[in-house]
This record gives sequence, C-alpha cells and structure tokens, in this order.
Amino acid sequence: MKWLYIAAGIALFIKFLIMPNPTAAVPDLSIVEVVVQDSGVPNAVSGIIFRNRLYDTIFEVIVFTIAIMGAQFLLANERPSCTIYQFNDQPSIVLARLGATIAAIVGVELAIRGHLSPGGGFAAGVAGGTAIGLVAITSSSQWMESIYQRWNAATWEKVSVLIFIVLSVITLVGFELPQGNVGSLISGGVVPLLNILVALKVALGSWAVVLIFIRYRGLL
Repeated sequence: MKWLYIAAGIALFIKFLIMPNPTAAVPDLSIVEVVVQDSGVPNAVSGIIFRNRLYDTIFEVIVFTIAIMGAQFLLANERPSCTIYQFNDQPSIVLARLGATIAAIVGVELAIRGHLSPGGGFAAGVAGGTAIGLVAITSSSQWMESIYQRWNAATWEKVSVLIFIVLSVITLVGFELPQGNVGSLISGGVVPLLNILVALKVALGSWAVVLIFIRYRGLL
C-alpha cells in the first residue's frame, strides 16, 4: 500500500513539473489585480476570503460557533457570580456609550462597504461586539439578558450561520450572482451578503459570550 502512496506522490511531482503554471497566461497582471478581476470587488482581501478561499472561511465561521457553544457548556455547571460590579460614575457611562455608538456605526459601515474598502464581515462583527461590550459594562446584566431574549439573538445567530453555509455551498458549486460594476455598492455578487452575514454572526456571538462571562465571572 505504501508503494501506491509513493507512486502517487511521484506522479503529482511530475505533473507539477510538466504542466504549465496557470498564472503564466496573465503575465501583465499582479496577483491582486487578478483577484479583483476574478471576484469583482476592489477589496482583494474580501475577494480571497469569500471566493478564492471560501472553503476555509466556512469552517472559520463554524469554529467560532463551536467556541461559543464551548463557553456555554464549560460554564453551565458553575454558580452565577453573586456580585457584578459595573461603572456607576456618569462620565464613564457617557464615554462608554459614546464609544459604543461609534463602534456600532463603524461596524455597520464595515459590513455594508467591506467589499469596497479595508474591512469586512469579521472586522464589522468585532466592532459590533465591542459596542455591545461597552454597553454591558455600564448597564444592568438583567437588562442586557432581557434584550437578548426579546430579540431572539441566539436564533438569529444560528440562522445567519445556516444562510452563510447555504450561500457558500451554492457559490462553491458554481452558481454566482451577477458581479455588477466594480466599485459600486451593489457589486461583487454574493460577497457583500457573506460580509453582512459574518458581521451579524460575530456580533451576536460576541454578545452571547459577553453575557455568559458577566453571568458567571462578573465584569470587573
């Protein structure tokens, strides 16, 4: 059996030596220009993440989901923290909520325009999670929990993951939306939708983790 593996490795090595490099057909274009041309978005990083390496990105999203489930599982049997200390002075509350507002606006901007400029779904989700964390350090944990339950954030988080996986599979199969005009807001095919879904998933997942750690570990 091992000789079959050795023969396959030698054949693969010879194949790389004989067959031409596929990038040799576009010698006048850089790798970044090829990615932009292929994906239809000016942000080559988003083009790579959500198109050229979409298979990896699917599992990155799944790993993040498993990490949230792991935090819930590991802390489920612990006793909630009896005392939760928070910022009570007015200047700290104002500054934290101002920072949360700015972070939320930045998150929305990165999610919507992440395929056109530096940023993207993961960065937008981190900005959204930061906004939620800043609100959490100045607000009642019960109030945060009630909003989380009222808006069914856990359900929306799971739905965003499922939609992301479905769109990713459709894209990997070969079906793509029209790319539109490069540089316009509605362009890049499915890339902007994947950006928004990742931002939603990361922000809501961060909200869940923040609530878990506040409940069982306290805040300060």
